[in-house]
Amino acid sequence: MKVHHQLAIEAPPRLIYKALTDPELIGEWWDRQTVQHTPNGVILEHDPGPEHGVVQMRVVVDVRDQWVEWECISRHPPSSPASAWTGTHFIFEITEAETPATRVLRAYPGFDSTRLCTLNFFQTDYDERSEFLGFNNFAWAHVLQQLKRFCEDAPN
Repeated sequence: MKVHHQLAIEAPPRLIYKALTDPELIGEWWDRQTVQHTPNGVILEHDPGPEHGVVQMRVVVDVRDQWVEWECISRHPPSSPASAWTGTHFIFEITEAETPATRVLRAYPGFDSTRLCTLNFFQTDYDERSEFLGFNNFAWAHVLQQLKRFCEDAPN
């Protein structure tokens, strides 16, 4: 199954892309990251606490201003929501094309923004039988709202 969130962000694609690819900026909207350079590529790591273990995300695709994809390569205790992430992919698609999210915002009276983008977030290969599906889906909504706020409040 695929988790999907779509949000309109009042920021240029380059800023959203940078917030998704600069480890220091990822720490501003999600969690502080460390970077490991390995023969298998770049690995982003953060540690949400001993009950979860270190989360490791391998950068799989990086297309400037358009697409960022990570694969969760770490394993976690069964009691951790991150246990459902192993082997899933986190895809961030940035587009300036018209989408349901941008149409809804532009329909509001007085709304006028020339720098409106859509971020489509997907977490693919998620086991829909996981007891953490609802929790993880909600947690991603919260984290993505933090990303949206960060991008919209950032100076251009």
